[in-house]
Amino acid sequence: MDVEALDRVVKETLDVIESGQEAIFDIAENTRSELERVKRDLITTQRDTLETIQEVDKFTQLEKQARLRLMEVSRDFHLYDEAVVKEAYERAMDYQVRLFVLQEQEKHLRQRRSELERSLKRLSGTVEKAEALVTKISVVLQFLEGTLDQINVKLEDFQKQQQLGLKIILAQEEERRRLAREIHDGPAQAMANIVLRAEYCEQLMIHDIDKLQPELEGLKDLTRNTLQDIRKIIFDLRPMSLDDLGLAGGVRRLLEDFQVRHNLPVNFLLFGSERRYSRPLELAVFRIIQEALNNVQKHAEAKKATVKLELRPQRVYAVIRDDGKGFDSETEVSDNDDHYGLLNMRERAQVLKGDLNVKSVIGKGTEISVAIPVGVEGKTHEEN
Repeated sequence: MDVEALDRVVKETLDVIESGQEAIFDIAENTRSELERVKRDLITTQRDTLETIQEVDKFTQLEKQARLRLMEVSRDFHLYDEAVVKEAYERAMDYQVRLFVLQEQEKHLRQRRSELERSLKRLSGTVEKAEALVTKISVVLQFLEGTLDQINVKLEDFQKQQQLGLKIILAQEEERRRLAREIHDGPAQAMANIVLRAEYCEQLMIHDIDKLQPELEGLKDLTRNTLQDIRKIIFDLRPMSLDDLGLAGGVRRLLEDFQVRHNLPVNFLLFGSERRYSRPLELAVFRIIQEALNNVQKHAEAKKATVKLELRPQRVYAVIRDDGKGFDSETEVSDNDDHYGLLNMRERAQVLKGDLNVKSVIGKGTEISVAIPVGVEGKTHEEN
């Protein structure tokens, strides 16, 4: 009866959480739609502002010329008949009125543009917060649903799995959010900028074609850089060089790209003959090295790093070492801390019956070593 009551309570809780998740998702979607509308209005307002500024410049010159003409006619009025004087006066007044209207229009458009930019920033923040909340609720739902399946596990084992499972789910969700942020802040923003610059090029074709060529060159460079960012994201999702070159070649390509991107020297030491292993084993070792290097770049403040890879018929061994600031490995790698990168590395190793160790000394750097046996899940391609 206690188990049934607990099951009923958890299911009711899940229903309430799912309902709240759907409501938050609806808010996020509605806000995202409003965000897109504001973006379109902002593009239109920016274009109208540019056109109005050009008109203001034009009529400023015309109004100045009309005033000079009126001064000339007024000074030598005895040389001109009444019709000429009247025409000069009316033209000057007409240009003044039209210039005043355009200046007011420009002022209004600038204010409108500022308001839209503020709205865009506010809505972007709301969408980001809503998406973060949906992600957190998703983590809770996955965790609770998993709890139902393990309801008969021993209490001590259940508590340990509960903590590890939650951290793994959080790590997965954090990685998805990181990828979403990377796409949003990189290619998505760049594509929006490309649209704006293309709009500007359209205006230059009409009003100032001499400036079009350099602007198109800049647009081409921006597009090329965006394509490189997209290729980087694709590589992070699935390192194709790993399939083509094997573990040693894939790691070598990873280190070359890492050094170019972060200007951080990495010494690569390879022991043993290059050979192919099963895809799960090669991918696990590759991701562990990749995650370790990411930690070096983000946290270690290192001047150089070393990656040692040892390829044997019965074992793969890798060491990633840096000369950075280090940390207290006794406290910062415990199960109670949120070191998702280290947790992911350890989990990848454990899935393949491997071991991962972290040694770090404050002020002297960090060393991460992983050893994975070549067993049923790690046969070489020749053995398969």
